[in-house]
Amino acid sequence: MVVEEDAAQSYLPSKKKSESEDDKRRKKIVPGSLMKALMRPGGGESNPSDGDQVIYHCTVRTLVGVVVDSTRSEYGGKGIPIRNVLGKSKMILGLLEGIPTMLKGEVAMFKMKPQMHYGEEDCPVPVPNSFPKEDELHFEIELIDFSKAKVVCDDLGVLKKVIDEGQGWESPREPYEVKAWISAKTADGKLIMSHTEGEPYFFTFGKSEVPKGLEMGIGTMARKEKAMIYVTKQYLTRSPLLPEIEGYEEIHFEVELVHFIQVRDVLGDGRLIKRRLQDGKGEFPMDCPLHDSLLRVHYKGMLLNEKKTVFYDTRVDNQGEPLEFSSGEGLVPEGFEMCVRLMLPGEIALVTCPPDYAYDKFSRPPNIPEGAHVAWEIELLGFEMPKDWTGLNFQSIMDEAEKIRATVCGLLYVCIFVNEPFIHLLDVRYFGFPSPYGNRLFKEGKFELAKAKYDKVLREFNHVNPQTDEDGKVFLDTRNLLHLNVAACFLKMGECRKSIEACNKVLDATPVHVKALYRRGMAYMAAGDFEEARSDFQMMIKIDKSAEPDATAALAKLKKQEQEVERKARKQFKGLFDKKPGEISEVQVEEKAARDEISGEIQKNSEGSSSEGGEPPDFPAAAATPPVGWFYNLWPTGGRLFSALGFQRCTVL
Repeated sequence: MVVEEDAAQSYLPSKKKSESEDDKRRKKIVPGSLMKALMRPGGGESNPSDGDQVIYHCTVRTLVGVVVDSTRSEYGGKGIPIRNVLGKSKMILGLLEGIPTMLKGEVAMFKMKPQMHYGEEDCPVPVPNSFPKEDELHFEIELIDFSKAKVVCDDLGVLKKVIDEGQGWESPREPYEVKAWISAKTADGKLIMSHTEGEPYFFTFGKSEVPKGLEMGIGTMARKEKAMIYVTKQYLTRSPLLPEIEGYEEIHFEVELVHFIQVRDVLGDGRLIKRRLQDGKGEFPMDCPLHDSLLRVHYKGMLLNEKKTVFYDTRVDNQGEPLEFSSGEGLVPEGFEMCVRLMLPGEIALVTCPPDYAYDKFSRPPNIPEGAHVAWEIELLGFEMPKDWTGLNFQSIMDEAEKIRATVCGLLYVCIFVNEPFIHLLDVRYFGFPSPYGNRLFKEGKFELAKAKYDKVLREFNHVNPQTDEDGKVFLDTRNLLHLNVAACFLKMGECRKSIEACNKVLDATPVHVKALYRRGMAYMAAGDFEEARSDFQMMIKIDKSAEPDATAALAKLKKQEQEVERKARKQFKGLFDKKPGEISEVQVEEKAARDEISGEIQKNSEGSSSEGGEPPDFPAAAATPPVGWFYNLWPTGGRLFSALGFQRCTVL
């Protein structure tokens, strides 16, 4: 049976390669329409093939020997050979078929019928009207050279021929800083520029400091690569390297890429820039630090003033000891961590950072003025990857989760200031009190980082399968508390709806979870959904009598805010039905201002209560902006107001 199946497989039709336009043109060739005579043999054993750049001289004669056209200067041409890429360039059918039969240095005469040159129907190569395209002609071709070519742009205006292969995979791009030896010649071999002595030519990629076509070609090169870059007229732009470009149809640049400095515009607006001064070990980005890695760096911090004042150097001010910190903990300025996360072990980088990503939002040492732009020279000595949970037993996984989530006793990093601008992790000791990473971040107002900690554990929980009922209960309780912590972070970030969704995940698993009802009620209240909030607080009392004090306090707060909203709404509705249609738009403006004021007061008056289990406290965020529409924005408050005024059956048309 296996043999039969294999036999059947061998007879399966293979996918046909799609026919190119040149292949379709070749089908027009008939015997006797193209003849070749060898005039001078070439060298080597290989012939040109598709994708090769071919360089050749061409002289066209009539059958009686009259020269019709030529690239050679002795026959009235410019002396510049033709360059084509087989399979890419537009060529007459006779040369498309004939050149691949030649060797390097060979001279051959091709006798062509009209349909093989410019007399071909729909010939892709234009020719002057005076050209005898209806005649049988001789094409004398000298194949000067051919080689594999990199097509840099589709119109073949920039091509690259590799002379010596480079090192590594990375190529320069904007805004990298490049050093290269560069010389330039015209198509007929005349030297017009040479920068091959002294120091290599230095330029910044993307700053128009070299011709556009040359920069495009260099953008495909690796370190130490040597190449010839062919640039045609449309890609020859003025630049400091080549200020005069008039009169050149084509320039051949010989380039050796000495070195380039990786420069990253981290924010994309030119404010936070990372320059790689020394390469690291490994491949980017696979070998860069991950979230929650423990990093070891030496750094020197400088103010970006005229004196480049050094405000801290770990090698001098920290007794030569490096800085250690865990990524994702908010222990260093945001710009510092963002750039270190893009480094490889052993790499040295220079980072220039704006104040809002440096010390304006971080603990500022006294020797760094407010609003200061700074630079850090950073060396990443190494890092430890976060612990892999794969293969851990259930208890070990829960222990790891608890270290991040809640109040487990364990190892606590002692963080103190040592006259440096970062919190430095000096020692590790045992303390008998909780050290929740996520909660510390929450209390410091770093809600995004705190949420990321909880989300990480929740993602890992997707691969956890408790084996016993007891383990299942522990797992469910821990996961529920994590979702509630995420809900608290969303609430502080003003994402009321997402906070409600996080609470719903808990209530879907445990419908009688009092804590989830309370937190969802607070989110509903912050969003202005008072009826839903009231329902959650009342449900708390039905489920657990011990929660009645918290629920009662929340209901009182809800009533107060509801009354305030209705008071504002009454004020806005006052006299509304006495207004003319054209005056309603003025009411909308006044109403919006009042609505913003109400939302602000909701946030101000909402106070969080203490939470069990070491979780972040509940602080309602600002009310979410309701959908557009002046009447809809007041609903359900508007509905309650109409009911209070006795218009229960009022219909809005």
